[in-house]
Amino acid sequence: MSKHGLSFAAVTLILALAAVAVAQTTEKKVVQNPDGSYTIIEYPVKKEVTVNLTPVNITGATGVATILRDDDGTRIKLNLANVPADVTALTLYAVDDSGAITALGPVAISNGTGTLVATTPLSKFMLVASPEAALTAYDPNTRIVFRSAVPEGFAVVPFSRSASGETVSATAAPSTAVTAAPAGVVASTYTAPLLGIPNFKKGDDTKIKVDFSGALSGARANIFITPENPGRTKVELKFHDLKEAPAGKRFVAWAVGGNGEYVKLGEVVSTGGNNEAQIKSETALADFGLLITMEEAVGASPVGPGVAHIHIVP
Repeated sequence: MSKHGLSFAAVTLILALAAVAVAQTTEKKVVQNPDGSYTIIEYPVKKEVTVNLTPVNITGATGVATILRDDDGTRIKLNLANVPADVTALTLYAVDDSGAITALGPVAISNGTGTLVATTPLSKFMLVASPEAALTAYDPNTRIVFRSAVPEGFAVVPFSRSASGETVSATAAPSTAVTAAPAGVVASTYTAPLLGIPNFKKGDDTKIKVDFSGALSGARANIFITPENPGRTKVELKFHDLKEAPAGKRFVAWAVGGNGEYVKLGEVVSTGGNNEAQIKSETALADFGLLITMEEAVGASPVGPGVAHIHIVP
């Protein structure tokens, strides 16, 4: 009787400990925001993390990103599959815990598959893929087709403020600014993600890719960034197949600092017979994004439309 009683007590204790273990395991699981709108996590250093991308308003498609954060930044390898045929162009964005958006680059889509390799200085973010090529804000109503899910074992980073309809003057990752325009001219909003210059190797050229839009669609350019001592960075832009600027207009390159300050790097007044141009400049900004606008008159800051999407070539 006592032996049976002891066995029953032992079994009860084992079951109780198992229940505690299950409860502890369950507590470690994370649940994204109830509406699924923000799934921002902080990535560990030197540990590759696999993140699934959830399709939004499409069926059958899948997405996976492998993310590795190290001393040189955070590298992202994206693979999409079974993308619907009517989705022909996507841009991948990182959204940080302040709601600020960093464009990581266009996703190359072919026969239903999409790939992208990108680098960002961000450590806390979620990924979204959108057919919109120039998102400046994110909220649950933003047009997206993929959003990163939260891997098991990761806690969601609290969202610090609403990003809906908000213009961010400057953050640690992207620079987004609204400049004051002259009377009668509509002010423009620009997004110029910081390039992470402190992570660039001093004395070495880093090549930057440019995708042109608007008046410069179809043009090509190479941009080379070379950090130098003491605290200055050379910027060289080489334009090819340059389009003719509308009458009275010019194309102007700017460096945009983390606090929204602008440094004019140079300008190009293109004509029909001159399809190549070069700008050589430098800036003392510790970190900056790049912006190319089309201007009528050049002042201390841009007011004309942006004509380029700029990102680092992996």
